[in-house]
Amino acid sequence: MPRVALATYDPGPQPSKDRDLPGLVRALREAGAEAVAVPWDDPGTDWSAFDLVVIRSTWDYSWRAAEFVAWARKVAGLTRLANPAEVVRWNTDKRYLGDLAAAGVPVVPTRYLAPGDTPDLPGDRECVVKPASGAGARYAARYTPDDHDTALRHLARMHEEGLTAMVQPYLTGIDVGGERALQFFGGRFLHAGRKGAVLAPGTAYDAAKVAHPDLVPWTPTPAELALAEQALAAVPDAPELLYARVDVVDGEDGRPVLMELELVEPNLFLDLHPGSRAVVRDAILAAAR
Repeated sequence: MPRVALATYDPGPQPSKDRDLPGLVRALREAGAEAVAVPWDDPGTDWSAFDLVVIRSTWDYSWRAAEFVAWARKVAGLTRLANPAEVVRWNTDKRYLGDLAAAGVPVVPTRYLAPGDTPDLPGDRECVVKPASGAGARYAARYTPDDHDTALRHLARMHEEGLTAMVQPYLTGIDVGGERALQFFGGRFLHAGRKGAVLAPGTAYDAAKVAHPDLVPWTPTPAELALAEQALAAVPDAPELLYARVDVVDGEDGRPVLMELELVEPNLFLDLHPGSRAVVRDAILAAAR
């Protein structure tokens, strides 16, 4: 009987935002596994007691990225971790987009501004500023050239906190076609969804945002699937991936480009695709065995 831990976060007194977790734990138990959901930073957990630890909804990690990467390496030294610790380390820093671009993957053009770098913002178009380590649109905002001073204050705040900033053009195709999330599990395409634009004009970078607005099922185009497969093939240790989410948007020429490659803790949206739960369950069980 395999023992499986699904690593999550501690929501405190608030309800957990991971609506997939209870059903996934139940499905694994019904299939004969000893499955539990455990906060990743629980000091009393013996991770070596599990055959497999699956990172599922560690949605507070981006505030503690170095601590989280150290935890992943520790767990990987005790048992099998999915995804692998080195993939986690690579993917927690969105400078990985530069690696993918160098490998020929079409990505949203991105510049990085580390603390101490001279702030450099485009003066002729709308742009997005966000941290290189972040999730759920935390510390992200869009700015027109007229918002230059506000954007500089945003950069200064991130640099004060030791964060490297990303500057990207705001691709207006998002306002029409949204952002498409292609999910892979067990090495196979699982399902996809499309959400609306997250960053509304004028929304402050430190304001709460809806991470997945207007989410609906989506059938990916052949071009989107080809882009997703190209991006995954360029990931270090890609054959060891248990799960992945590939976020794509329309570039300025209308062709899909990679917005983000989520290999750490992607929301699976199983409530949107309940038929996928059995596929996820079986892939986890196979990995645990």
